[in-house]
Amino acid sequence: EIQLVESGGGLVQPGGSLRLSCTASGFSFRTSAMSWVRQAPGKELEWVANISPGGGAVSYADSVRGRFTISKHNAKDTVYLQMNNLQTEDTAMYYCAKGAWTIGTVQGLSAQRALWGQGTQVTVSS
Repeated sequence: EIQLVESGGGLVQPGGSLRLSCTASGFSFRTSAMSWVRQAPGKELEWVANISPGGGAVSYADSVRGRFTISKHNAKDTVYLQMNNLQTEDTAMYYCAKGAWTIGTVQGLSAQRALWGQGTQVTVSS
């Protein structure tokens, strides 16, 4: 059984930073690509970033490129999302997901609930 546990969310002022973590179990993390997605209230899932199994290739949504950094520590079965210069529009529930999801495929993830965790809330507000 795939288990993904996110942590690190919280309340931060605009311009602040947070580091999200996601610890995985139940599958071969070392050979799996991973993604971060987010969902704001009343909106669909939005792809944020993905990373290749070895961590050598990453991709970002235009809305976060240059501010967010995804990384993967295979020895710890953990994927991270460093978020800098946070803005109010970044407020959402953030989920990690197994697989290399993209802007074109993320809506398919909605139907595969077993592939993403319970989420961690990020609120950006002054």
